[in-house]
Amino acid sequence: MRRHKQKIAAVVGKMLKSEGGARLKTYMNTCMNCGLCSEACHHYLSNDRNPRYAPAAKVRQTLGEIIRKKGKIDPQTLKSVCEIAFTECNLCRRCMMYCPFGIDVAYLMLFVRRICHKLGVVPQYIQDTAHSHSATMNQMWVQEDEWIDTLQWQEEEARDEFPGIRIPLEKEGADIFYSVIGPEPKFRAQLIYQMAAIMHAAGADWTMSVFPGWDNSDMAMYTGDAELTARLKKVHFESAIRLKNKRIVMGECGHAFRSVHDVGNRSLGWKTPPIPVVHAVAFYDELLQNGRLTISKKFDKPVTLHDPCNIVRGRGLHEQARNVIRQSCDTFIELEPNREHNYCCCAGGGVINCGPPYKNKRVTSNSVKADQLAAARDKGAEVVIAPCHNCHGGLEDIINYYAVSATTCMRTGGNCPMWIPWVWNARNVICPTPIRTGWT
Repeated sequence: MRRHKQKIAAVVGKMLKSEGGARLKTYMNTCMNCGLCSEACHHYLSNDRNPRYAPAAKVRQTLGEIIRKKGKIDPQTLKSVCEIAFTECNLCRRCMMYCPFGIDVAYLMLFVRRICHKLGVVPQYIQDTAHSHSATMNQMWVQEDEWIDTLQWQEEEARDEFPGIRIPLEKEGADIFYSVIGPEPKFRAQLIYQMAAIMHAAGADWTMSVFPGWDNSDMAMYTGDAELTARLKKVHFESAIRLKNKRIVMGECGHAFRSVHDVGNRSLGWKTPPIPVVHAVAFYDELLQNGRLTISKKFDKPVTLHDPCNIVRGRGLHEQARNVIRQSCDTFIELEPNREHNYCCCAGGGVINCGPPYKNKRVTSNSVKADQLAAARDKGAEVVIAPCHNCHGGLEDIINYYAVSATTCMRTGGNCPMWIPWVWNARNVICPTPIRTGWT
């Protein structure tokens, strides 16, 4: 036990000295424990306002305790710190908006996760995902020949609707380098088909890479492994640079966008990304605003929108998402609150990636989201739009657990585990908005 405590203290001391600079010290010394952050946190609101779930309290229980004891904590305390940092905070930064001093609790929790990573104490499921990415340059262990086969298979499938459609591979000088997350070829290959349909209809000059670097996801960012994040983002950026592409357009994944647009370049010591990065929502809006996509028939069921944390609070794409919805759907009903004030889905920040051991905690810690969705349903909303892969998983779990409604695939009318961005009557009507959950 003594040896373990000495190791923990040594790692903590080194971390505080090498990476815990003025920002960390300022945040830790500024918090007045006023409690204004509490009402912003879905964990706090959903757990009967238990004060231990308040953002300030979570900081005190983790980093505050570590600093107070100068790193001299036992393994059991470290385990508790790890569980709080990884499964009781989604790094959504909603609390930061309500803090009178602007204290970034997500930064503090990521610092705690960094300490946990250095000590080898990380939830197994998310650590396995990071290891997969490290070994194969994609988080799903997709082999190179499997990736190429998937792209060719989706091109063949798409030709049934769009004769002559192509998924261009390794096209040098193309305007767009399109990248996706590992689960797409593994579980949701139809998403590649559907984006190809959008690109085809818009007449876009685009390409995809067949070599490592096509996966833009990054669980290492959430495990605290900054070194692996830097390596993964470098390969991703270099894939687009090698092909002399003008910009990276990313699929509908919030955490991946955060890692490429914001975190990856800084992990590499770069001020900005070396090539412009565009999220799918902004890309859809661009195509519609420029008249490159037209909607001949709007989706006729009333819809509502979940604003994903990483592309709304983190990037400000809320109005672009609404522009897409208003152009492609007849009736739009807002969730309340919305935009940057929207509640997190409780799946992001790597929490859903911590796996089944923490699923019940994740779902029960977001009854406030279920109430929010139910209120929109009562106003007439039948479909919730969630342009983020993890948000889809989180919302599906919440809706099923709280019996807000049945989850129905709008295409088949039956239960469907897949994320479905819509392309219907594809030659004439294109709605690029990802519509996932139908309420019956």
